Amino acid sequence: MANPCIECGACCASFRVSFYWGETDAAPDGYVPAHLTQAIAPHHVAMLGTDQARPHCIALQGTVGEHVSCTIYPLRSSTCQEFTASWENGIHNPTCDRARANYGLAPLTPESLHF
Repeated sequence: MANPCIECGACCASFRVSFYWGETDAAPDGYVPAHLTQAIAPHHVAMLGTDQARPHCIALQGTVGEHVSCTIYPLRSSTCQEFTASWENGIHNPTCDRARANYGLAPLTPESLHF
């Protein structure tokens, strides 16, 4: 399997993507498009679509489990940058497994990855 994230996207459609507001382009050194976020606390924002019962990031394009892409990939938040596929770099990520399970996708294995 090639990069499994290109087919998956379950993490972007399973969890709230929240981060410090200073990462948005409303701040001097920010880069995440502020118009794609909403305030959730005095100093924190979330990507639109992720602060709800059935999260789905506004920047996620495509069909989860088939083929997806992030429309702001080079400008994604630190939360997204730090999230890794399970077994990427040899480290198990049960949060990735949980997101994949939400969409009926099997957990990744060390043997299934070819980044």
